[in-house]
Amino acid sequence: MTRIQDWRFLRCRLACLLALLLIGTAPAAAQETELVIATKEAAPFAMKAPDGAWKGISIDLWRRIAEQAKLHYRFVEDPTVQGLLEGTAAHRYDASVAALTITAERERILDFSQPFYLSGLGIAVPSASPTAWVLIVRTLTSLGFLQAILALIGLALAVGLLIWLFERRHNEDFGGGAIKGIGTSIWWSAEAMTQASTGHLAPRTGIGRALAVLWMIASIVAIAVFTASVTSTLTAGKLQGLVTSVSDLSSVRVGAVQGSATEEYLTARRIAYRRFSSPHDGLTAIRNGTLDAFVYDKPLLAWIVREQFAASAEMLDLSFDQQMYGIALPLGSRLRKPIDVAMLETVQSEWWRQILFSYLGEQ
Repeated sequence: MTRIQDWRFLRCRLACLLALLLIGTAPAAAQETELVIATKEAAPFAMKAPDGAWKGISIDLWRRIAEQAKLHYRFVEDPTVQGLLEGTAAHRYDASVAALTITAERERILDFSQPFYLSGLGIAVPSASPTAWVLIVRTLTSLGFLQAILALIGLALAVGLLIWLFERRHNEDFGGGAIKGIGTSIWWSAEAMTQASTGHLAPRTGIGRALAVLWMIASIVAIAVFTASVTSTLTAGKLQGLVTSVSDLSSVRVGAVQGSATEEYLTARRIAYRRFSSPHDGLTAIRNGTLDAFVYDKPLLAWIVREQFAASAEMLDLSFDQQMYGIALPLGSRLRKPIDVAMLETVQSEWWRQILFSYLGEQ
């Protein structure tokens, strides 16, 4: 009987030890779960080397976060931003890391980490100045030129009508019926405005002559201002190009990447644009002369221009439509809290400043 009790006691002790061993190793096994982290090429935030290794601002940041949070992971590639977002929302990916803009529409189906980079849209334009004929045609067909021409014509018509009213009963040159008299008065007004000869026509009344003198002086000033404005526009266009600010986009040929946040910006402002599958295709169109401006995320666009299109394109020194980059996570992800803590610690460190400087030259 004693031997049987000893045997039972021994079995109980073995069972307890086995249970304790399983309990002790369960958290460690859970921590070793391999996370699937999706990314896509978006230089300089995510770049794939010929040997398949990934590097870039976002990739280096994720490695730093994973090291601090003790996360085990592997990278997988998805060719499109839409694929990253949909795969993460469907829990096929545990996180997506690239150059993902945080928007209200995306926030409805995903969780995002704390933002790690504040950016905006930028504009790439041809580095070569447009030809004189292109500038002339665009100036003559611009809205500002049309408004100036209509203003001068309106002034000439108004002065011609006043001359007819003052002279029609005292000067046979402006008489002979309303149609003939008004037509002659407007012709005289146009000749006076352009400094052409008006010797065969002249007002005779005192108020008519006073108006004529005022009109001749005013027209000299108006024509001088108009000429100076056109000359200044042509000179600035030759030196600076067709696009110098965001407001110029409405009058030139604009390109954007299909499915990007740029489309939302241009559509909201009713700016016509062509869709391209990638920034490379848009910048190729600029190099070929079929596009005047290409709009995209500024840091990504600046990198591609510098690395591949430095001879044919350049960046304007402006940024607009502020955007924030973050790490995309499935809704309710358990990773959000540890990622946010590690993110905040990292982006305030000297290490992060060195990363930005090494890739972008930013301090």
